[in-house]
Amino acid sequence: MSLPDYKSSGKQSSPAVPSPVVQLNVGGHMFTTSLSSLRKHPESKLAELFSSLPKLRTDAQGRHFIDRDGSHFGAILEFLRSDRLPTENIPEVYREALHYNIKPLVKRLEETPQLFGELVGRQQFLSRVPHYKENIEVLIRIARAEAIAARHSTIMICVLRTEEDLSFYDSAINSLEAVKESVVTFGPWKAVPLVKDLLDCVKMDIESQGYRVSIQPHIMEKSFLSRSYDFFYKLTFSWW
Repeated sequence: MSLPDYKSSGKQSSPAVPSPVVQLNVGGHMFTTSLSSLRKHPESKLAELFSSLPKLRTDAQGRHFIDRDGSHFGAILEFLRSDRLPTENIPEVYREALHYNIKPLVKRLEETPQLFGELVGRQQFLSRVPHYKENIEVLIRIARAEAIAARHSTIMICVLRTEEDLSFYDSAINSLEAVKESVVTFGPWKAVPLVKDLLDCVKMDIESQGYRVSIQPHIMEKSFLSRSYDFFYKLTFSWW
């Protein structure tokens, strides 16, 4: 006795199709945009996250959740929608563009006056100053170590602009009436900016981390028997 030949209907459940409208929760900031906007630049992290089925968790309301500060995400979306650049908070938007790997936005932001001078001028100069970033970290570390029960921390820095200045370093440091081991030295460098420009950079980069600092020349006592040097400056952190 033959069994009945039951044939499959041939219908298979198709994968869920993402909605063309996307609700986003970026670190507590809510956005509504289109799937096509998020996928506009295929190499970007957003396009990767929303390729085929979204690879994100959802919040209690079903919005796709991105665990990152969303304060400047609106500017990212505006560029994806209309290619319009932000007019404010350029460094912050630039940081987000780097994070999401939106290369056309990164490139155009780097050409804005706000970033062009920083990247092409200041950062290129600082890359020619030996151990600049490490010295900034050392200055902050020393200042914090000296902050106990004190209103100010003062650190001596030595700035050697040229190779000729460097040749006088030993004599200069020996003439200094201070704890020589704690002197932080910058230079020499082969670039146009002057000592004042370097000091401005030091102040700017330390204050960008939330500290209050001032820089004054260290006046050495003049002597008929020895040469005085103008390589030294007092960097003062104010804690309160």
